[in-house]
Amino acid sequence: MRLTAKSFVLDLLSTLGGRSMPVRGLVAAAGLFGIEANSLRVALARLLAAGTLERDERGEYRLGERAQAVQHHVVSWRRLEERVRPWRGGWIGIHTSILGRADARRCERAFRFFGFRELSAGLEVRPDNLVIALSDLHRELVSLGLPRRAPVFTIAELDEASQARAAGSWNVRKLVADYHRSIGALEASAVRLPKLDPGEAMVESFVLGGRVIRQLVLDPLLPESIVDAAERRALVAAMRRYDKLGHACWRPFFSEYRVTSLRAPVDSNAESTDRAA
Repeated sequence: MRLTAKSFVLDLLSTLGGRSMPVRGLVAAAGLFGIEANSLRVALARLLAAGTLERDERGEYRLGERAQAVQHHVVSWRRLEERVRPWRGGWIGIHTSILGRADARRCERAFRFFGFRELSAGLEVRPDNLVIALSDLHRELVSLGLPRRAPVFTIAELDEASQARAAGSWNVRKLVADYHRSIGALEASAVRLPKLDPGEAMVESFVLGGRVIRQLVLDPLLPESIVDAAERRALVAAMRRYDKLGHACWRPFFSEYRVTSLRAPVDSNAESTDRAA
């Protein structure tokens, strides 16, 4: 899938850990992906006007405040397993029947980032196996689009039928198959990257690394009793290895434009990505 100028800008700037990048560097990088300079400049202007990007006194660009809620989740993929604890059978619920249609659309991103699924009309649930406190979870959901008035609460126990229906809300077979497929793609690319021209290696590591990180960021983090979490951990480990290769591919470019790359290329515009399993 071809990157748009908008998604490319957000992808690339998400690697910089708050640092900025000159326009000439953005233009040069975009050219590797077949994105014309004029399209890139239009995207920069629109993102700047929307507050998604900021420009410093040197005219260099970095992610703006409006992108920070998503960015916080995007960069957390390395610590994925630190976000979960053993599951005791309870659930987290969100009451949505009080929300209007416009509210419901804004909620979709928040639900994707935290793996919620609809149990019944007006009730979204997920296993209560996250380390985060309920009040902090509510705050993060709000930052991602959930209206503040939507109640978020714990459910100690569901009846047997509802429990079975809730546990079956995720396509676990597809989740595991996607883990395996991505591990294979990362391993194959790791062998291929040293043989590619520098520009080709930059493009491949950027696209594949971004796709796998989106997969991890939007993973529902299901407990062991629902999915084999070892498969998820194996993908995180594979992505960490590939991350180092991505750094190596991009380091000379960032050095040329005097930008320090802290993270592998990822997609900070995950609001446009729907990989619900």
